[in-house]
Amino acid sequence: MLCLSDSIRHDDPCVQQLLSTIEEAQTLAQLILAVWPLARVLALHIVEYVLAERAQRPSAWPPCPTCGVPLRSKGFAQRQLMALFGPIRWRRRVGRCPHGCAIPQVAPFDEALGVQPHQRTSGALQCLGCAFAVFVPFATAARLLGWYCGSLVSPRAVWCWVQAAGRHAMALLQEELEAVARGDAPPPETLAAELAAWPLALGADGVMVPFRPTGGAPTGNIRWRDIKVGVLARLGQHRTRLGHVVTRLQHRRLVAVLGDIEALSPRLWSEAVRQGIVHAPHVVWLSDGGRGLWRLFEERFAGHARGMLDFYHAVQQLWKGAAAWLDGRTTQARRWCGWARHRLRHGMPDGVLADLADA
Repeated sequence: MLCLSDSIRHDDPCVQQLLSTIEEAQTLAQLILAVWPLARVLALHIVEYVLAERAQRPSAWPPCPTCGVPLRSKGFAQRQLMALFGPIRWRRRVGRCPHGCAIPQVAPFDEALGVQPHQRTSGALQCLGCAFAVFVPFATAARLLGWYCGSLVSPRAVWCWVQAAGRHAMALLQEELEAVARGDAPPPETLAAELAAWPLALGADGVMVPFRPTGGAPTGNIRWRDIKVGVLARLGQHRTRLGHVVTRLQHRRLVAVLGDIEALSPRLWSEAVRQGIVHAPHVVWLSDGGRGLWRLFEERFAGHARGMLDFYHAVQQLWKGAAAWLDGRTTQARRWCGWARHRLRHGMPDGVLADLADA
């Protein structure tokens, strides 16, 4: 620790207070919290050193988009970007047209780094902020980011990142849906061999979700709107501590759309192809008795999956049939449905399930 402290002090005397805080830490929690600011400083030094070294390399200047003459270097200019561990600063060459064309300055090194003009935060920091915003309000997400990177982050910035990520995701989704409409299958997701060998289960349903009547304003009466949801999962086997083998959902994927079944259909099919429905050893479509959902099954999945009515809706349909058959004699209806539930739990011929689905 002494050698490391001496080396760091010689390189950057401003970290002496950080090292003193580490040496004074008593508990493990205090030690970890004290080390993190020092880790950020070291990470900044390493990144800035690498950037300074790479910036000295020769740059290939592109031609001017207006006159076609190769751009000319105008010297070095400073650039700053907020990263996961704080603000990064580096100097790189910038160029302009030698003929004075009205174009913005060009920095080839920034393009090589994947940094956009006027970008002020790194993509990794924006991704972390968007992930926080999924679970907590924007203000809380901004505070968590501030604790992580050691700098102030505004809730407005997190909101803008989420909006930009949403627009980018929607653009990618639209391209994918257009490809599905043309008959092009999306690339399958890479799965482990054990995971790919498990059966694939999928299904869909509709749920009612409360919405604000006016975007950006909390006032007004709630509007309930129908959301179509599709779920895909691998049926893995798990052994409990008592030695019982139970089924668990693994590698779950969710598809949802604010719209009807026609809007859900291409999205769910695209995700099913990505999850390996074409090559899965067994595929099961599990759904309630809604006619629209079974029409979706017939149009999209009947050639790859086996359709099954879920247990609770099957019992519900059996109760309705028994009540109508026994003309209100509820005691006998309960006995008959109890027998039917037992048969459903321990297997029932395919023809009976098909009749229940039609019902």
